[in-house]
Amino acid sequence: MSGTLLDFEKPLEELNEQLEKAKQISEKGKVNVDDVIKEIESKIAKTKQEIFSNLTPWQRVQLSRHPDRPYTLDYINAITGGQFMELFGDRQVKDDKAMIGGFGDIDGQTVMFVGQQKGANTKMRQYRNFGMPNPEGYRKALRLFKLAEKFNKPIITLIDTPGAYPGLEAEERGQGEAIARNLYEMTILKVPVICIIVGEGASGGALGIGIGDRVFMLENTWYSVISPESCSSILWRNWDNKERAAEALKLTSIDMNKSQLVDGIIPEPIGGAHSNPLEMFDTVKSEILKQLAMLKAMSPEERIQKRIDKFCSMGVYNE
Repeated sequence: MSGTLLDFEKPLEELNEQLEKAKQISEKGKVNVDDVIKEIESKIAKTKQEIFSNLTPWQRVQLSRHPDRPYTLDYINAITGGQFMELFGDRQVKDDKAMIGGFGDIDGQTVMFVGQQKGANTKMRQYRNFGMPNPEGYRKALRLFKLAEKFNKPIITLIDTPGAYPGLEAEERGQGEAIARNLYEMTILKVPVICIIVGEGASGGALGIGIGDRVFMLENTWYSVISPESCSSILWRNWDNKERAAEALKLTSIDMNKSQLVDGIIPEPIGGAHSNPLEMFDTVKSEILKQLAMLKAMSPEERIQKRIDKFCSMGVYNE
């Protein structure tokens, strides 16, 4: 169990403390408490099942932001076994540390990874700009997409961002144009493209690397045009209604899958991805390999047409 517990996980706190004390007694070897340990572990498993089988949309948003949750580089390093070569820069302005990418090896297959990277501590969060890319980040992503297309390598994007950086400098350098260009170019890439939301998927910041043949969400992630807090501040002028906003936005993986805006949900271990990262990495890797096998069987023309048809069929409108 992760050391950091969210508010709704508090029922587990006392049980975890009891388990720790029982294990300490067992280690001293003076009293046999094996039965007690098994009973507490059983209670913990039952309580976790009860908590995580009835999560609200806001609770899933909280899980997607959990400080112990694996980030993009964690997935890449685990999936490739460290066989990853990061590439830098957009060849125009600079290297955006919030957007990372490069070639990696998955079971002998070379793929291009691109994704937003958050920081594990305060210093790294500042270095990574809290996972909020500037225009040069999206232009770097596009450069890597084109490089992958040139060498006929599939693309895997890992999405985890609270949004594209909203600063004045970003707007001056063409934030909107950079994201729009990516949407257009990703639609017509000749190589297979798989997009996976591993944390937060906010607004155009997520969509800027989110156009693919397959778009998946991890179970406890969210994908929406706006965050619950920002939605609450616009509608009610404060953050007090963020839970209500999260419910109304239909931003969970279940809602998005039901609306056919994503292609599927990748299950997480009970307790969230951070409770068993190794299991989570294996699950994501298996899904990538399965989807790559299916996509490689199609011709580039077929993939592009299906990609266009999929995104054009989203939404409801009247002419």
